[in-house]
Amino acid sequence: MTQSAYEPTHPTELAVDAESLPPSATETATFGMGCFWGPDARFGAMPGVVRTRVGYAGGTEPNPSYYSLGDHTEVVQVEYDPDAVSYEALLDVFWTNHAPFSAPLKRQYRGVVLAHDDRQQETAEQTREELESRTGKTVETAIEALDQFYLAEDYHQKYELRSTPVVADELEDTYGDAFVDSTVAARLNGFVAGHGEDDEREALFAELDISPAALSEVRRRL
Repeated sequence: MTQSAYEPTHPTELAVDAESLPPSATETATFGMGCFWGPDARFGAMPGVVRTRVGYAGGTEPNPSYYSLGDHTEVVQVEYDPDAVSYEALLDVFWTNHAPFSAPLKRQYRGVVLAHDDRQQETAEQTREELESRTGKTVETAIEALDQFYLAEDYHQKYELRSTPVVADELEDTYGDAFVDSTVAARLNGFVAGHGEDDEREALFAELDISPAALSEVRRRL
């Protein structure tokens, strides 16, 4: 199974990112939850999540793009430290932050778990059964094996952070093409969207070596 058409890099420009786990030490989860901007921010603020990216998956047509999506779905891909956060915890966020009992009007925005291996598939199916048993409702969310993930266009990556251009521009100048891989960018993208706890935010802010203007702009959004 080809899990990704995207080969991540490991940025080292900021200390927080230099200390983050490399991709070889993380595990990856992929979810469709409607428009991918919101889930990207929500998971990005979550402790234990190392990197996020958005893209297209679940279809058959090669090389999808936003304006030529074919039968693919908008998805968020989450790299996480399995010693800090479990796949089950990510599934908890997934089930509570989309509409699992509603059939999607468009395949582009459907709810779907795209499992990377048999363990993820079995765990997702078990949690779906538990949700149905607890609610007495039929879950419409699909659970499928991930075939291939295609990275979305740059302007979709860390969308909430990009709406704070003072910060996003500075980080993009620092990272270039590795912006999407930054733990800092993932966290700030979540924070400016209203996710994360105050103590988590302040702990990150204390470590950041970004400009005072950029940090002030992040605080303004909180």
